Amino acid sequence: MASAPARDAAFDFGAATHPGLVRTVNEDGWLASPPVFLVADGMGGHRAGDVASSIVVSRFDALVRSGAVGVSAVEACIAEVQRELEALGTGEAGAPGSTLVAAVHVVEQGLGYWLVANIGDSRIYSWTEGRLEQISHDHSLVQELIDAGELEPSLAAGHPERNVVTRALGAVRGAPVDYSLIPAAEVGTLLLCSDGITAELDDSAVARILGRRAKDPREAAEMLVGAAVEAGGRDNATAVVVRLHETAPRVETLGGPATEPETTGSAG
Repeated sequence: MASAPARDAAFDFGAATHPGLVRTVNEDGWLASPPVFLVADGMGGHRAGDVASSIVVSRFDALVRSGAVGVSAVEACIAEVQRELEALGTGEAGAPGSTLVAAVHVVEQGLGYWLVANIGDSRIYSWTEGRLEQISHDHSLVQELIDAGELEPSLAAGHPERNVVTRALGAVRGAPVDYSLIPAAEVGTLLLCSDGITAELDDSAVARILGRRAKDPREAAEMLVGAAVEAGGRDNATAVVVRLHETAPRVETLGGPATEPETTGSAG
């Protein structure tokens, strides 16, 4: 199937990030540049996690600027990032690693879809008609135990190995990325977030915030990050919230200097 970026879609979106109360470096990166939205969480247990996440962001930013955003282009971009990060590994140091959750609006046979890509334990949720649904599937040791029936989901947050990631860009050589196409008409609001959000806020807390603020994505993102920090802030916390309107196009960017609006975020 041929694919192309949507030309008749407009987006409301917002993003927020915070290093948390424990870590001094923010290894999370994010991009909110229609039609691409993503969160990349550099892995602190590997060398230069902030470098890894910034590479993810910069490569996707270049993809958006190229004007050729489609299914095959996204897959090629992720493969390029994987190779680039793996090539940075030397000796015992290993390659820097990053999780990735991305939502890219594409058109397939005249219909709008969200192309969702994820690797690692950052997450994508949908908030549609008052219901929160996790779209991505965690690539973590705890999730594998849950899938195997060896751990109750309610005990996951307190598991001593809850931070062990089983797939990541770069750090886990050749790790596969999960892809799915979701009809855009079936999705209300999307939340992309690092595990610094979900480690502190359970789904019911996330749902309460989105239930109050989903129509204001910027405020929703800020409230989610603020709540995660207030709840403990043990990790970097990042949230990107986006709503799609398949109407006339509207140019919008997030903050930045007046001479060149900034649509990417990568702290560290």
